[in-house]
Amino acid sequence: MKKEKVLSNIVLLGLVSLFVDMSTEMVYPLIPLFLTATLGASPAIVGIIEGIAESIASLLKVFSGYIGDVYHNKKQLAFTGYSASVIYKIVLLLAASWPGVLAARVIDRTGKGIRTAPRDALVAQSSNDKKLGGSFGLHKMLDMAGSSLGALFAYLFIVTNFGFHKAFLFSIIPAVIGILIIFAVREDKSEAAACEKLTLKGVVLDRKLRAYLVIIFIFCLGNSSNAFLLLKAQQRGFSASQVILLYLVFNVAASALAIPFGKLSDRFGRSSVLVPGYLIYGLVYLGFAVLAAKPAVLILFTAYGAYTALISGAERALVAENSPPGLKGTVLGLYGMLQGIGLLLSSIIAGLLWNNVSSNAPFLFGGIIGIISALLILIILSRHEQQK
Repeated sequence: MKKEKVLSNIVLLGLVSLFVDMSTEMVYPLIPLFLTATLGASPAIVGIIEGIAESIASLLKVFSGYIGDVYHNKKQLAFTGYSASVIYKIVLLLAASWPGVLAARVIDRTGKGIRTAPRDALVAQSSNDKKLGGSFGLHKMLDMAGSSLGALFAYLFIVTNFGFHKAFLFSIIPAVIGILIIFAVREDKSEAAACEKLTLKGVVLDRKLRAYLVIIFIFCLGNSSNAFLLLKAQQRGFSASQVILLYLVFNVAASALAIPFGKLSDRFGRSSVLVPGYLIYGLVYLGFAVLAAKPAVLILFTAYGAYTALISGAERALVAENSPPGLKGTVLGLYGMLQGIGLLLSSIIAGLLWNNVSSNAPFLFGGIIGIISALLILIILSRHEQQK
């Protein structure tokens, strides 16, 4: 691909994510409130719903990534996955109990499982190898900008008493816009001839990459659903509308910092942003456990956005650049699968800890796991970068 086509392709993929994530985030921060306030579900049920939905998505990521690599239909898979966002909102409109919300979330996360690895592979395919972190950072910036707009709409829905079902219906509009943009995305199939007989037989992942993926799984055992952050903020005395504003702060911080942190990882190495990112995560989660003042909670949500920006671009770039030739989508899918399985377990653990120990327990657990993960990543990546 020519340089201008490469850039436009990454921007187009980012715009798809912007509009679809705007649609999703109009709804996502409302879900815990809808479940607990309207449907009477407990925090444990919230954790189970999020865990099941995310785990189903995660199992699909490695398969969709591999299918995209073999059949060179990454664009079609992305279209199919993003289309599930519309079906998700329709099912939410019909939900009258928490199992209905569970069904809706499963549909939404199934779509995410189908689209994520092929989309990330398209970003990697469309990027200059030396600017991979910046490319993923650009995509994440647009993605989080959409999330910010969605959170802003969610706030407006709350303060104007717009109503949950009206909000679910309105959120379909940006999802449709995002899906239509996919038609302008171009997939480079020049690798098709070299990968016609693509097989996993005999493929061995780089030792450092394998170690990193194991650490990611360990980390995800403490990285429960963001829904628990919203519930915690509500417990700290924030109103429903203020909780949405906190979520907006998180998204704005992540969007603003995604590109510079992605470029930073290109220039100074992945460990320069990944280790601080995981360390910040650990400190933020410990902060949610021990800090109750509202200004402190605001700072924690901002720092959580910084963590997201530090991790998202650099981590995907690290996985993509260390993947075997022709299997970027497959390995990115494996990475996503491990994250999702960890999220299933962590969300269930967090819900049980919240109900049976205390509301601080999930954050103490997650914070300790985050700090341990940062130290392990420092050891693995520093050795890896010294050997280059």
